[in-house]
Amino acid sequence: MALRDWVYRSALYNLALWGPAPSELRLRLAETWPGDPQRGEALLGQAPQWTVENHRFGFLADLAALGTEPAVRMAREATADWLRRCDAVEPVSWNAEILGDRLFAWIAHHDLLAAPPQDPEFRSALLMSLARQARYLHRTWRQATGIGRLRALRGLVAALAALKDQRRLGIACARLSAEAKAQIRPDGGHISRSPRQQLATLMALIDARDVLSAASAEIPKAVMDAIDRVAPTLRFFRHGDGGLALFNGAAAGDVDLIDLALQRSAAKGRPPARAPQTGYDRLQAGHSLALFDCGALPPAPFDGDAHAGALAFEFSHGRERLIVNCGAYRGSDAQWRTAMRATAAHSTLIVADTASATLEHGRFVTRPEVKAQRNEQDGNVWVGASHTGYVPNFGLRHERELYLAADGDDLRGEDRLVVVGNGPPRGHGFAIRFHLHPDVQASTTQDGNAVLLKSPSGVFWRLKAAGAVMNLAESVYLGDGAMRKTQQVVLDGHAGSTGAAVKWALKREAKKGEKPTEE
Repeated sequence: MALRDWVYRSALYNLALWGPAPSELRLRLAETWPGDPQRGEALLGQAPQWTVENHRFGFLADLAALGTEPAVRMAREATADWLRRCDAVEPVSWNAEILGDRLFAWIAHHDLLAAPPQDPEFRSALLMSLARQARYLHRTWRQATGIGRLRALRGLVAALAALKDQRRLGIACARLSAEAKAQIRPDGGHISRSPRQQLATLMALIDARDVLSAASAEIPKAVMDAIDRVAPTLRFFRHGDGGLALFNGAAAGDVDLIDLALQRSAAKGRPPARAPQTGYDRLQAGHSLALFDCGALPPAPFDGDAHAGALAFEFSHGRERLIVNCGAYRGSDAQWRTAMRATAAHSTLIVADTASATLEHGRFVTRPEVKAQRNEQDGNVWVGASHTGYVPNFGLRHERELYLAADGDDLRGEDRLVVVGNGPPRGHGFAIRFHLHPDVQASTTQDGNAVLLKSPSGVFWRLKAAGAVMNLAESVYLGDGAMRKTQQVVLDGHAGSTGAAVKWALKREAKKGEKPTEE
């Protein structure tokens, strides 16, 4: 590895990347992903800071969103600065994933950078660098890992199409097709099991398709098929507010961007009821939706953002989220990031304050076995699942059943800890957590036997449980990007020699004039 990096950084290797470059790019993309004009405004007048993210040149979309002369000037000055300071192979800025993102950004916003009137010397240097980077990425794309490999190949396909390098383009398209098949499961879910990566995968495939279309090149059938499968599964992960469920590193996300990605996909498939290979079930009835994580952890290297949230669920009614997971932490504090990936940050059961899967150096070193089954009858939906994450240390298997009635007003659950192996385990405390969306108001009833949840629209829900002690506690919510205080309902219990079982029910309270929900 060290020898290879030394070779790539050598003057001789950089010289070997030189070759012909076009005098202009004739490829123009009809549509690009919208940037944020507020972020673009904040960039104006600043000297470029070449951080890892800025090497990707995603800020070009933000400057393009402004559409002003100062924004155009800023984009060109920043690119010229990069060409002066960074246009030689080195480990960070020429990392395969980053390089792929940069190539695509340069091509998607080529008019912003190089449309006349423009300095011919700058345009020539830009095109020469683009060609050199494409040659380098053609040789090094395998160094990208996880979804980064799809992004690297997207950039490579775009660059080779723009450079009209037909021979290498055919090879890159074949590699992209193979990688799409490897990363996208038969049910259309991305192998990372992350709704966030699901969106990123769809966007990368749409970009590759649109580049090839603009270049009048053949679009691989595997790419088109992948888009048709990925889009419905992205819909699968959406709550009624249009945002994504908070599983495995996802935030709710930009609803407009999700809408745009689905619209540009042109894939009409409805969200499936379940994604068995990806490991999720969708219980939908009336105006209610429960999304249930009942799958195994993703394999390395796709587990970098995965969470130890086995058998966690989220619940929404209409456009309002009630029960959520805490979400992913994106800041620089490693402890917060680890905490949000732990089991306690999810709406599931935890034994002895111990995560259901063990993290070391950001990767999982234990992987529970998960099983699930589903039944539907007369509009009622039942899903049962189990995982073995607590068997090695505690001799307990967690089993969870969820039932959603046909009218959507009655969600019932049962959590069991089943003794596994020879002899009874020592007694262990456990907690079942229901993290609440910060817009939900929660209060304990006078008798202490239930918690009332009030949604922003004034709908009341009553949460009752048997087999554990119910309490309200503080929690945090990161689904919107910022950290917000919220509450959680905690059911505390004890698993003895015969294990434990807790039954709970969340029912909508009848409004005035409505028939009460039957017990």
